[in-house]
Amino acid sequence: MQRDIAAREEMDSPDADPLLLERTYAQFPLVNRCVSGWRGMYLRLVRPALPRHRTATILDIGCGGGDIALALLRWAQADGYGVRVTGIDPDARAHGFASRAGAAAGFGPAELEFRRAVSSDLVAEGRLYDVVVSNHVLHHLDPPALAGIFADSRLLARSLAIHSDIRRRRSALLLFGTATLPLAGSSYIRRDGLTSIRRSFTREELARVLPPGWHAHAAGLYRNLAIWHGENPAGR
Repeated sequence: MQRDIAAREEMDSPDADPLLLERTYAQFPLVNRCVSGWRGMYLRLVRPALPRHRTATILDIGCGGGDIALALLRWAQADGYGVRVTGIDPDARAHGFASRAGAAAGFGPAELEFRRAVSSDLVAEGRLYDVVVSNHVLHHLDPPALAGIFADSRLLARSLAIHSDIRRRRSALLLFGTATLPLAGSSYIRRDGLTSIRRSFTREELARVLPPGWHAHAAGLYRNLAIWHGENPAGR
């Protein structure tokens, strides 16, 4: 199955139906809990990279509705870390939903910030974070934007950068399509999810586009990880 780079996700359109889009953001936490594997990545990779001697900082690039940023914040706080999480997304609709979700969860600006921004904005500001992550962002990007997010991540991350994305397989289309049938018509989850699978990379394809110093890992059957380890473990 060839990568379908011409396919477009409906929720990315400026004309996306506002109600369907709102429902899509609201359904992301359930879908990501089932398919994204961030709890395991937090335990194996993110947590060991967080410093104990000061407030740890995490950046979520392309944060969408903010559920991954919120989950990372909750897990780190439960493990006793002082932590501040920043989520960025250039889409005003995603930023609005994430900001409302963060406020509803009771987190203040000292713990959680959502910004309408792209990674190059933060590079220009000279920002640094202990850990930089993204979830299901890479397959959206054209080659210049893909190179940009990897370059920006190295400049923004002190210790670790992880970009997690879908791994393209025929069986993923069948399984995801079947599992999300109950959501069909209620949001963009099913239609855009199938488009995302068709746009996504195999592990070998991802490895070919990674710059030096990055490594492509197949996490299970249906996820790819692009990982960069900095020279400053645990923020020291």
